[in-house]
Amino acid sequence: QVQLVESGGGLVQPGGSLRLSCADSGFTLEHYAVGWFRQAPGKEREGVSCIKSGGIYKYYAEPVKGRFQISRDNAKKTVYLQMNSLQEEDTAVYYCAVSSDERCPWIYEPDFGSWGQGTQVTVSS
Repeated sequence: QVQLVESGGGLVQPGGSLRLSCADSGFTLEHYAVGWFRQAPGKEREGVSCIKSGGIYKYYAEPVKGRFQISRDNAKKTVYLQMNSLQEEDTAVYYCAVSSDERCPWIYEPDFGSWGQGTQVTVSS
């Protein structure tokens, strides 16, 4: 069973960087695609990025393309989201969740499950 825990959030100035981690305390993360989502105050949760189980195929939402990079280390049962050139609009609670490889490209929330508790990212001067 997958049990996800996000970490790495914090307060950063515009233009700064953070690296989020999504760790699995269960045993099977390597069999799943993993997606990152975010929810800003007063807004719906939105897909940010997804990586297939093998770590080669990666997908990004338009607002983060060229700034965020997703990666995974299956031996460590961890997925990372490197966030660069952060903007105030990136402020949100960030969540990770799992899905099948087939559903990964669309980063569509209803396709994902086993959600973590989230980690807060605040971009502010």
